[in-house]
Amino acid sequence: MKKLDNFKIGIAALTSNKLRTFLTMLGIIFGVGAVIAMLSIGEGARQETLEQISLLGTNNIIVKSVQISEDAAKSETSFSPGLNIKDAASIKEINPFVEYVTPERELMANVSYKSHIIDAKIVGTTVEYPNTFNSNVTEGSFFTKDHYQKYSNVCVLGSGIKEKLFKYEDPTYRQIKINDQWFRVIGVVASKNVNSSAVDNLGVSDFNNEIYIPFSTAVSKFEAGSNDNNTLSFGGMVIVFGGSQAANIVDKSSVNQLTIKVKDDSQIREAANLIERIMKRRHYGIKDYEIVIPEQLLEQKQKTQVIFNVVMGAIAGISLLVGGIGIMNIMLANILERTREIGIRRAVGASQSDVLNQFMYEAVTISILGGIIGVVVGFILTSLITGYAEWRTIITPFSVILAFFVSVLVGIVFGIYPAKKAASKDPIEALRYE
Repeated sequence: MKKLDNFKIGIAALTSNKLRTFLTMLGIIFGVGAVIAMLSIGEGARQETLEQISLLGTNNIIVKSVQISEDAAKSETSFSPGLNIKDAASIKEINPFVEYVTPERELMANVSYKSHIIDAKIVGTTVEYPNTFNSNVTEGSFFTKDHYQKYSNVCVLGSGIKEKLFKYEDPTYRQIKINDQWFRVIGVVASKNVNSSAVDNLGVSDFNNEIYIPFSTAVSKFEAGSNDNNTLSFGGMVIVFGGSQAANIVDKSSVNQLTIKVKDDSQIREAANLIERIMKRRHYGIKDYEIVIPEQLLEQKQKTQVIFNVVMGAIAGISLLVGGIGIMNIMLANILERTREIGIRRAVGASQSDVLNQFMYEAVTISILGGIIGVVVGFILTSLITGYAEWRTIITPFSVILAFFVSVLVGIVFGIYPAKKAASKDPIEALRYE
C-alpha cells in the first residue's frame, strides 16, 4: 500500500507542473525517436543490399572480362585468348561443384518497334539463363535449345524494354528490329527490383532493360566491333585497331561474363578456388578476368552495415544520454523547490525509502511516458525519411524494444542520485528551508 501511495504522490507532483514535466521528457522523446529512425535506416539499407546481391544469385560465382592496361599487356610474355565460351566448357567439364555455366555476350544496339526507337543492351546467352538468375518469364517463354541450335532470330524482353516499346500491347510474337535484323519476341521476363546504386556499386545488371537472344545468334549475326570503323574480320576472328596502332584480337566466341551456379552454397569457396586455377591455366597467368562471389560481397556489406548501425545507434544514443542528464538536472532543481515538502513528509512519519521511492517513481514515469511518445515520434520520423528522402526504412521490433528499454534504464540511472539526495535530507533542516 505504501508503494502505491508513493506512486500516487509522485504522479501528482508531475501533473501539478505539466509544462516542466513535458520539457523534461523532450530529451527522452527525441532520443528514442532518433534511435528508432537511425536503426530503421540501417535495417532498410541492409535489407536492400541483401535483395540486390540476391539478384546476382547467392549460389553463383561470376567471372567478368576485364581490360588489362597497355603497360601490363606489354610486360606479359604470354598471350591470353580473353574470356570466351571455351572457358565455360572447361569449367563445366572439370569443376564437379558446378550445376550451370551461363555465358553472356553483350552489345548495345538500336531497337525499334513501329514508331518507338530506343537504345538497349542485347545479351546473348543460353537456355540456362532463367535457372541461373532465378528469372521468371511472365509472358510467353524463354528461348529453347531448338532456337539455340538453329541460330533463330528470337528474343525475350526485360520488363522495362516491354514498357518502353509496347506500353499496354501484348509483345509476344511481335517483330522488333535490332540494328538491321528482325527478331520475333517470344517472352517477357518478370520485373526485378534493381536500383541504380546496385548497378554502379555491386555490378548488378539492369535486368529490366535488357533483351535476351540465343548466344549462337549473337555470335553469328552480331560481330564484335561491328559498330567500329577500325575493325577487320576474317576466319572467325575480329581484329580491332586501337589508337596506339596495336591490334587486339577478339575471338567470335568471346564473352563479357560467365555466371557459374554452384550446386550447394556450402561449396562456393571450393568451387571458386578451382575456377581460379582453371582460369589461370587457360589464360596463361594473365589476369584479364575478375572473379566475383556475391556471397563474399554480401558478407563484406553486412560487416560494413554492422559498423554503420553501431555508429548511427551511438549517435542517436547520445540524445538519450542528454535526455537522462536533463532528467537529473530538472529533478535536482525540483528537489530544491520541494525541500519543505520533503521535510513535512519526513516529520509525519515517511521513511527515507518512501521519499526515495517517490522520486524514483517520478523519474521512471517520465522515462516510460517519454519512451512511449518517443516510439510514436520514431514511427513519424521514419515515415518522413521514407517519404521525403526516399530512403528505404524498416522498423524492427528489436529497435523499438531496445530504444524503449534504454529510455527506462536512463530514467532509473539518472533518477537514482536525485532520489538519494532527496531521501538523505535532514527533516529538521528541510522544515527550516525557505
